[in-house]
Amino acid sequence: MPKKQVITAIDLGTEKCVTIIAVVDEETGELKVVGVSVVPAKGMKRSVIVDLDQVLSSISQSLDAAERMAGFDVRSVYVAVSGTHVVSKNSKGVVAVAAPDQEITAHDVERVIEAARAISLPADTKIMHVIPRDFKVDSQEGIKDPVGMTGVRLESEAHIITGMSTTLRNLEKVINDLGLEVDGFVFAGLAASEVVLSETEKELGAVVIDMGAGTTSLSAFVEGALEYSGAVPVGARHITQDIALGCRISLDNAEKIKMLLSSEDQETYKARAGESKEELMRRRKKADKIDLAKQGIHEGVETLSRRTVIEGIMMPRIKEIFELIAKDLEKHNVLDKVPAGVILCGGGAHTIGITEVAKRVLNLPVRIGNPTLPKGLVSDIKGSSFATSIGLLYYGKSHGISLVGQTGIGSLFEGIELKNIGSKLKGVFKSMMP
Repeated sequence: MPKKQVITAIDLGTEKCVTIIAVVDEETGELKVVGVSVVPAKGMKRSVIVDLDQVLSSISQSLDAAERMAGFDVRSVYVAVSGTHVVSKNSKGVVAVAAPDQEITAHDVERVIEAARAISLPADTKIMHVIPRDFKVDSQEGIKDPVGMTGVRLESEAHIITGMSTTLRNLEKVINDLGLEVDGFVFAGLAASEVVLSETEKELGAVVIDMGAGTTSLSAFVEGALEYSGAVPVGARHITQDIALGCRISLDNAEKIKMLLSSEDQETYKARAGESKEELMRRRKKADKIDLAKQGIHEGVETLSRRTVIEGIMMPRIKEIFELIAKDLEKHNVLDKVPAGVILCGGGAHTIGITEVAKRVLNLPVRIGNPTLPKGLVSDIKGSSFATSIGLLYYGKSHGISLVGQTGIGSLFEGIELKNIGSKLKGVFKSMMP
């Protein structure tokens, strides 16, 4: 069996763990999904591990199911990271061009990025991404690729995304305990922007808002480059909790009601041709009642008013979430630099009324970002809920690929770089042990 170029993505959220395995077509270079698994996540709170054993069990269950579907074992994975511990900073670096003829080489670009990377960080912080925003050669600004140009002085501004080292170490420990290596930790907002944002929107300026269950990740692009990355400590689960408290029902049943309301056709409530005002009011009053027994909910409450749940419980919380987002974007001076607007993705993006509230609070155009789908087994990963997971695949494709062949001792060492041989061997033998 020939070697396969394989990319594995794990998106571990507060409520679900998604694993996607894809191979790269040797002829076309296109991604093809060969394994998918979505399982409930346990042991997570606001995108941070609170119970290692439960998280290990969730990832193991999701990974095993995806590997069975793919028909082979994976060796390494890309892992999405979110949460309020993720912060960003823009930094500048300056170097003198090394070549005697003043022609800028790839080595000069590496040096200037390394110079921009040299910033003072707290002891408990680890750099996840160093992304060049643009370059300046002598006095010429706004250069995207300076290689081959002539100059004496090379400057670069880089966007640096950091995470809490303890959080990242805990995630890495879980992955290593499964006998796998981490190809890279990728900020969830950055991963999602790979597949929901167009180049035109990046150039004009846009914000990707990835609303998960526990936290909401933000990635703001200005003039084609990443300007700000961060997160707010609220998500779609907080809307569910409000429904549970307001209606005195369990969280699971509150989630059922939220999903029901968000999936309903709103045409039901609009006036029909030839319909009198009284008939419309009667029809709306009848449609306003949610029969909980029909939804399989038996908690002492027989009916609920749709209008009360939506306007009295859900809308105030959604408004609060976007007010926090607006405050965060204003604090980092990006709200006035994103005329292309907001692209909403994540599990919370399909909540009823969310785009209208976002438009009103942020005063920007808003759309739901459905990801560009690869080929293969994608029927279970359609929609904005899987933007981060699919984005991880495309990120992995552009940043490095693992090579695996058929299972067997010979194929265990394919694609292993010599500098990582020690840690890879540890993972290999750990995976072989009973």
